[in-house]
Amino acid sequence: MSCCHTKRTPRSEELRRNLTRRLNRAIGQLNGIKAMLEEDRYCGDVLMQLAAAESALRSVSRLVLQDHLETCVVERVREGDTEVIDELMTLLKQFS
Repeated sequence: MSCCHTKRTPRSEELRRNLTRRLNRAIGQLNGIKAMLEEDRYCGDVLMQLAAAESALRSVSRLVLQDHLETCVVERVREGDTEVIDELMTLLKQFS
């Protein structure tokens, strides 16, 4: 007997590759920022790289949110499950 239930969302191979590529780029940026800090690099340069990393993560979030809307939310609304709207509003608040 399992103590936890994990929801799953099947994603296309193309979307999965796109998200992975973007996340790997963001991870590379974060590792670069860490190195910059260890090297005592100029604050302005570090902040510029942080802004780029944040932008990369926002881009991943937008893609996942779009996929969520087009798949999970649409499916649940079609099934009559309007609680998904409250869940969606909570998610949107996290990104604003």
